Amino acid sequence: MNCREQLNQQDFTLEPALLNDWHVVAASDEVTEGKLIPSTLFERDLVIWRDSGGQAHVWEDLCIHRGARLSKGFIASDRVVCPYHGWNYDGTAQCRLIPASPGETPMKKAKAISHHVQEAYGFIWTSLGEPEHDIPDFPEWNDDSYKKVVCGPYRFKSGYRAVENFIDPTHFPFVHAGVNGLMDDPDPIGAYDVWEENGALASSEVQVTQPYGDPRNVPVTAFYAYKCLRPLVAYFKKRVLITDPDRAHEGNPNDRFCTYLTAQQVSETESIVRICCAMNFNPMPTDDEVRQRQDLVYAQDSDIVDTQRPERIPTDLRQELHHRTDLLGMKYRSWLQKMGVQYGTV
Repeated sequence: MNCREQLNQQDFTLEPALLNDWHVVAASDEVTEGKLIPSTLFERDLVIWRDSGGQAHVWEDLCIHRGARLSKGFIASDRVVCPYHGWNYDGTAQCRLIPASPGETPMKKAKAISHHVQEAYGFIWTSLGEPEHDIPDFPEWNDDSYKKVVCGPYRFKSGYRAVENFIDPTHFPFVHAGVNGLMDDPDPIGAYDVWEENGALASSEVQVTQPYGDPRNVPVTAFYAYKCLRPLVAYFKKRVLITDPDRAHEGNPNDRFCTYLTAQQVSETESIVRICCAMNFNPMPTDDEVRQRQDLVYAQDSDIVDTQRPERIPTDLRQELHHRTDLLGMKYRSWLQKMGVQYGTV
C-alpha cells in the first residue's frame, strides 16, 4: 500500500463516488509558474504548482520527512523545496536532494504524495483516488463561435446546495428579482421531464421571464435545459429570445448562454463554486461585463442558500417538503443517494 492509499484510509473513508471522481481545486490562471498554491478538498490539504513546462501538479501539502506544509516552501529549478529541512522534490514528486547529506542519493520512498491532475475548461482538476470517469463534457468549450469566461470563486457552505440551487429556476423571481425574474409577476413553472442520460441527469426546457437575462442587459424569454453531470458538476444551456421590440434586432434564434458549474467541497459545510460561461451572441460582452453579472447573481444566491438548514443536504426525500416544480432537485438528491454519496449529506 502506498502513502496515498494509506492516507485515503487513515483520515476518513471517502465513498468511491467522490474519491474516484475528478474535482476542481483551482482555476488554471490561479496557478502560475514558480508559485505554490494551497488548497483543500474534502478536508485534505493540498499544494498546487506549475513547472516551467506548463504542467500542473497537485500533491498532498505534506513533506514525507517530518510532515511540514510544502506550500510554505518555495520552488527552485522546477523543484519544490520543503520549508523545514530543504528537501527538494522534482516534478515526479521524488526527493532529489537532502541538503543535510548532499552527497547521498535520497531513498526511493522519499517521495511527495502526488495525485492525478488534468486541466480542462479553465480549471485544475484532481482525483484523490483512481478516476472512474472522464471529466464531464462541456460541449461549447471547443466551439469557436462561443466566447468563454471563467468566473468566481464563490464561497458557499454546501456545494450540493449550490448545485441544487443552480438547477432550480423557481427561485429566480425572489432571489434575483429584477435580474432573472419578476417578484410581482413570477412565472408559473409548467411540467417538465427529467431523465438519466449517459450517467447524468438531464431535463427538458423550462421557460422563464428575465428582465436582465444575459450580459447584454436585455429582457428575454429564457428556456433552460439542465444537466447534473456529476455530484458536484452541473450545466445548463439557455436559449434566449429578446422580448423588447425595440431591441429585438439584436437577437438571433440561435442565441445561447451556457454555464458549466463546479463545486469544490472543502469540508462538509464549506465549498468553493467556480463556473465557466459560454455565449454565442453578438455583440459579445466583455469579460468584465460577464463577470459583473455572475458576481451579482452568485452573491444573491449564497446570501440565501447559506441560510438553509441543515447545511449538509438531506438525500432522504422525507426530510424536506417537495413540490412537483422541484422535480430535478428531487431527482438530484435521489441520484446522490443511489451513488452512495454520504460526505456532506444527511
